[in-house]
Amino acid sequence: MRKNFGVKPWVYPQPVLMIGTYDENGKANLMNAAWGGQYGANTVMLSLGAHKTTDNIKLKGAFTVSFATAATVVPCDYVGIVSGNDEPDKLEKAGFTTQKAENVDAPIINELPLTLECKLSKFNEDGVVVGEIVNVCADESILTDGNVDYKKLDAIIFDPASAAYIRLGEKVGNAFKDGGKLK
Repeated sequence: MRKNFGVKPWVYPQPVLMIGTYDENGKANLMNAAWGGQYGANTVMLSLGAHKTTDNIKLKGAFTVSFATAATVVPCDYVGIVSGNDEPDKLEKAGFTTQKAENVDAPIINELPLTLECKLSKFNEDGVVVGEIVNVCADESILTDGNVDYKKLDAIIFDPASAAYIRLGEKVGNAFKDGGKLK
């Protein structure tokens, strides 16, 4: 038996994406984005609405996307709740430090070990941002054999049904093409 819930924003898993930008004075800003994901092989889509972050993206034509981790859940939630328009030092208050991305005019958050450097491709009137991924950079602490190790990344997802952050789980098997078996 199934239970109907009606229309709900329940797409699983929902990554906790952290959007980094610079403002007109070169000050870093960070936003926790509730709606977004991979849009194509080298693009991301973010539904941001109207925020300081969207103003910064329009201004600079660039942004970074990092992934919140279990170790950073509280500061990542904080920068999502507190607006950079109201609290200009919110990154410092959250304990985040930054460095300039190598390929775009946007900040990398040092405490978030996996970052996509993105160039603005399209901005819709409803606040939807499409960005081209021009580089992916990862801190060596999350690499195994030269590749990102999701266990070391320890990324979190957002569960919209319970409004909670959840640590990603364990590998459950191989894809069919990689030797997975049908029952």
